[in-house]
Amino acid sequence: MDLHEWMIADFASMRGKLFDSVLRLVRAERWHEQADGGGSTLAGLLLHIARHQDLAVNVVIRNHEPLFAAHSAPLGLTHAGPGVGLAEREDRTTTALVSPEAVLHYATDVFDATAAWLSPLGSMALDIEPNTAYRLTHRAGLDADKLPWLYSMWEGKALWWFVQWPVIGHGHAHVGEAISLRNRMGLSPF
Repeated sequence: MDLHEWMIADFASMRGKLFDSVLRLVRAERWHEQADGGGSTLAGLLLHIARHQDLAVNVVIRNHEPLFAAHSAPLGLTHAGPGVGLAEREDRTTTALVSPEAVLHYATDVFDATAAWLSPLGSMALDIEPNTAYRLTHRAGLDADKLPWLYSMWEGKALWWFVQWPVIGHGHAHVGEAISLRNRMGLSPF
């Protein structure tokens, strides 16, 4: 198996775990619920995973406007600012505005766009290093002074790193968190 095949397989695995093992098993009415009285919510995790993947693939790699721009109104986040949902700690005030249907639609669009981009990609293209700071600022409207951690973490990385970490690795980490949340809600299928 080459790197490209592995990325496609691991991306599909992460997506399947999130959508089939968590979202399908937890009723949408519970997506804003915090298990054990604290921590993240499924709505917050789904927004967070989609925002990072959207920025990595559509903005930094493809040099396109983020899909979030078309989804911010249905999400109820038009006035939340371009950095909404990026921090690791959920802003409950913000995610309380997000309907399960809208965040599911946004995440599905992001995952579909990533799969469509990743599928025909050749391994040779993965070594290209994009102008990350420029694209985050000019395509996504972000500000390096407000999100220094994001700019410094993502600067100087090749395309393979964006797929390997913000999309797949980061996605797996938060899918694990979502599975734990599902289990603490008493909804484990095992």
